[in-house]
Amino acid sequence: MKSIVESFTYNEFNDIKELPENERKLVGLSREMTKSAYSPYSGFRVGAAVLLDDGTIIKGNNQENAAYPSGLCAERVAVFSASALHPDNRIKTIAISAYSDRRDSKKPVSPCGSCRQTLIEYEKKQKTPVKIILAGEKGKVIVIDSVADLLPLHFTNIDL
Repeated sequence: MKSIVESFTYNEFNDIKELPENERKLVGLSREMTKSAYSPYSGFRVGAAVLLDDGTIIKGNNQENAAYPSGLCAERVAVFSASALHPDNRIKTIAISAYSDRRDSKKPVSPCGSCRQTLIEYEKKQKTPVKIILAGEKGKVIVIDSVADLLPLHFTNIDL
């Protein structure tokens, strides 16, 4: 037996102002998308903004449904839209922001397991990393260079 330690490095910024302009724009759009999220059950609003390699930005937000788990997370709404509308473009970056009607929303929120799996599928499909920017309503921002960092023991079509 041998013990293996998996770890990754990410960058943490105290404020959106410390990010490059294009990343500030993405975070701003993802925060804007939280306002129109459909979240009557959880009160947890998530917005996403996806930057494609040609400069196109696709936005999405979470869509809940009384028939759980019929809803979709913001990340998947945005990524599926990007793939459907721009199938030949690669995803460069996704910014994800969250706002809660019930708790402090300053802390960045990481994608759920289903979203991580979806994001790794696209990262592997396009053979280039997808940068992830995580933000809350305001305050600290986390930047991760690749989805693989969030899902180190990932499972994709190669494993089927």
